[in-house]
Formats: sequence, C-alpha cells, structure tokens
Amino acid sequence: MAANIYPVILSGGSGTRLWPQSRTSYPKQFLPLVSDQSLLQETARRVSDSATFAPPLMVCNEEHRFLVAEQLREIGVQPSHIVLEPIARNTAPAVAAAACLLAAIDPDALMLVLPSDHMIEDAAAFHRAVKTAADAAADGALVTFGIKPTRPETGYGYISAGAPLDAIEGCLKVDSFVEKPDLSTAEGYLKDGTYFWNSGMFLFAASTFLAECEAFEPDILKGAKAAVAGAETDLDFLRLAIDPFKTVPSKSIDYAVMERTTRAAIVPADIGWNDVGSWASLWEIGDKDADGNVIKGDSLAIDTKNSFISTDGPLVTVLGVEDLTVVATMDAVLVLPLSRTQDVKTIIDKLKAEKRDESSLHPRVYRPWGFYQTVHDGDRFQVKRITVNAGGSLSLQRHHHRAEHWVVVNGVAEVSKDDETFILHENESVYLPPLCIHRLVNPGKVPLNLIEVQSGSYLGEDDIERYEDIYGRN
Repeated sequence: MAANIYPVILSGGSGTRLWPQSRTSYPKQFLPLVSDQSLLQETARRVSDSATFAPPLMVCNEEHRFLVAEQLREIGVQPSHIVLEPIARNTAPAVAAAACLLAAIDPDALMLVLPSDHMIEDAAAFHRAVKTAADAAADGALVTFGIKPTRPETGYGYISAGAPLDAIEGCLKVDSFVEKPDLSTAEGYLKDGTYFWNSGMFLFAASTFLAECEAFEPDILKGAKAAVAGAETDLDFLRLAIDPFKTVPSKSIDYAVMERTTRAAIVPADIGWNDVGSWASLWEIGDKDADGNVIKGDSLAIDTKNSFISTDGPLVTVLGVEDLTVVATMDAVLVLPLSRTQDVKTIIDKLKAEKRDESSLHPRVYRPWGFYQTVHDGDRFQVKRITVNAGGSLSLQRHHHRAEHWVVVNGVAEVSKDDETFILHENESVYLPPLCIHRLVNPGKVPLNLIEVQSGSYLGEDDIERYEDIYGRN
C-alpha cells in the first residue's frame, strides 16, 4: 500500500442508542466500550502505521474538539487536521470538505473514510481489504467495504454485489444499494449470498470523489469549497466557515454519490466488524459467562441468563431474569428487553419532550483542561469533583453570585486569587468569595483532583466572567 492513503475519521455521531452511557455531550465514540481505549482511539490506532497511512484527518463538531484532541494525544497520534463543522450536515458535506483539503495537499490522495465508532476485531484482515480497495481506487473506483451478513439484520443497509471488477482481485462492481429491509427480505438476502451489509467505510481518490460530487451534488461541492476557503485556524483546529457550510444540503455520502455513481465498487471484508450500534450488539461481542451474561462494573447476577448488565455508577443486582438489558450510570438507569435495544430512541424522545437534561448531558462534563462532576446538588449549594490534567489551566475568571471552596484531594494546585498566587498540596484548601478573580492551574505531571463546594444565590455555569483563557474561550 502506498503512503498516500489519508484516513478521514468522522466523529459527528450522537450515539443515542447507547443511552444512558452515550449522550450528545459525550457520545459513544469517546467511550471505552470494547477495550480499555475508546472507539475513536481504536479507530485512530488502526490506521497509525506511517508506512501505510498518512496522519489522519479528523472531522468533528465544535463541542467535541477538545475531547478529540485529548484522546488522540493520549495514544500519541498526531492528526494532520482536526476539522470543525460549524453545523451538522451529514457525511457527504464532511467528506467533500475533507476531499478539498486533501486534494490541495496531494493531488493523488486516496481517502479512507472511517466512522469513529465502529469495532474491527481483525486489523490484519482490515489492512488487506484496504490494500485491495486502494488498488481499485487508484484506478478510479469509489470503493465501499461490504460485510458478509451473519444473520438477517434489519438495522443495516445492504449492498448487492455484481461482477468482478476488471484486474482487481477481491473487488466487485456494485449492482445496487438497498435500504434497511424487513425481516423476510433480510432472510432472503442472507440466503442469496450476493448481499453484504453496508459498513459505512469507503476508499476513493479525493479527485474522483470531487468530480462525482460536481456531477451529482454541485451545491454540496460549492459550499464545501467555500467553507474550506474561508476556514480559520484556531489553536490546533481548523474551523470551516459557517456561512457557506450552513447552506450545504444535508445528505449522506450514500444518497449524494455512492448510490448514483457508475464507479461504485465493493470489497467484501471479513474483518470482525461491528458498528456497536446497540446494547444488543455489545452483548453479542462481549465475553459471556456460563449463563450467557455479559456483566460489566459492580454488578451481581443470580439465576439470570442471556442478559447484558453494566454499571459505572451504583451496585446493580438482578435475580431471576432472562434476555434483559440493564445499564446504570451515576444519574440514570435503563431496563428493557435485549430484543428491544434498537428502541432506546423512544426513551430519548420522551426525555427531550419533558426537557430532561439526562437526554443529552453527561454527569461528567469534559473541558479542555479535564472534567468536573456534580457529587451533590442542594439548596443554594453544590459539591463537585474537579480533575485537572497535567499542565491544564482553568481560565482566569470570577463569579458574581457564588463563592467557592477548593479542597485538594491529591496532586498540586497553583491558585491565583486576586493579586496573589500560591501552591496548595494534598488536604489544603482555599476560600474564593464572590467577585474574586481567580484561576486554577495544575503545574504537576499527574492529574490534580479536588473537591469544590459552591454556595450562593445562583450556581449556574453561565455565572462566569473570563479574563484570560489559554484555550481561546474568552
């Protein structure tokens, strides 16, 4: 494989089917669902061989920019760009913008488009499939990766494969793309043997994709070009220009190009693929006990079979149940049959209708410097845990309506309080009255953990006046 294969990793999904662990503010690609690393980190590591791949180009929304940057830093992956979409416009505009960037860097660039939230068990087989696809893409094909179905799945789109592609062994022409079928149709596809699950992964030359986009969706190409031309650098990020990007039609790459081009090809790939799209899919790929249960976290299952039990919050106990999903977090519990995990969206819609924060906000709120987590919320006071990464710094700020008490649990804190700056160590504390101008910095090489007690007439996060911020959030 040539090193002009540029991974383009799309990180724009919300992952609501894995609620309550996955939420809009912290979706599934950032969660360690199948290993001790997040799905995004697993995806980036899979294409980190510099002899094969160029540095990845990431596409994400603004809210998640620091999460993407921090998770890549943790695994030592340096992206070529972290491109920020000013507004969600589905996959076709995101890929078009990436293609414009890559074509300017390398006229022969091949784009390997990958969702950030899929699991691939067999990396070696994946790399072999990429090599086959790269050969076809260099010859002008727009290649998708098809997964041989193992069951009559109604939650995936399908691809009907045709004749072999000339001179490219292991690559077939695409006859048609098929929408998610009903059960009887899916059973027919399984028996037929020429239908594959649509993995949502693609490989093609940037120039070829732009030419097909020009032919089928000129408005998408025009808006993407203008958004890239007007993009601005912000720290380690590239912000696409909002005005042209928001006029771009919101379409998937399948609808916009792949279903209409005559250049579509498919590489059947037996790579241990799973889109990790539901709790049932995590049960399928999880390590099961003798009773067929997948159990994660502080859980106890008695006389229980074929169930998925997970908690990152309280102890969860179940007794005498079968085929059940139980997922607990610090602020929510989900219970439903394993066969109905695709219906979690119904719960999300109900929570949104009732304006419940649990529909989208995670109890642990991530910031570029680390995270905070509410431990207790009372009348005119709340208690938070704050973790500041090594070298991290909160903004220089003040609050108008609340006082804060900081108690260092472990690590070293550098505190600025009005005109003085001092160091706090473990078990030391400081009181910050309302209107006090203050800042918290971790000067150490390990995370700083402290307890913050807020008290006052108003404790909202919008009661903050920033004076300086190293992350550009003034």
